[in-house]
Amino acid sequence: MGRFFTKTIATALAVLLVAYLIKGVTVDDSVTALLVALVLGLLNTFVKPILIVLTIPITFFTFGLFLVFINVFIIYMVSEIVPGFHVSGWVTAIIFSFLVSFFSFLIESIIGRPAGQKSDQN
Repeated sequence: MGRFFTKTIATALAVLLVAYLIKGVTVDDSVTALLVALVLGLLNTFVKPILIVLTIPITFFTFGLFLVFINVFIIYMVSEIVPGFHVSGWVTAIIFSFLVSFFSFLIESIIGRPAGQKSDQN
């Protein structure tokens, strides 16, 4: 549960940061950013794998580039589900997707492992 909480907080912070940096992405407040992080995590866990399996032929013939469009579709789904979150276009959604991934990784690295969680190293 600690890793989920850390990842969700890191993603929410990344959503706020990217919305501040990019015109075309609006997030009303920090609660909206937290909802975006939760819904994004749920969609990436349950919906994205199904989409990837269903689009294997297209993904194969585009050398994996179709996965970018799956990410954009997921971002659009989040914007439809979460009130107060809006992405203005597909190019903005691509940039948003890459930057949120990058910044959430950085923030998770800075936050570190939750207290009480054991290391994977021996």
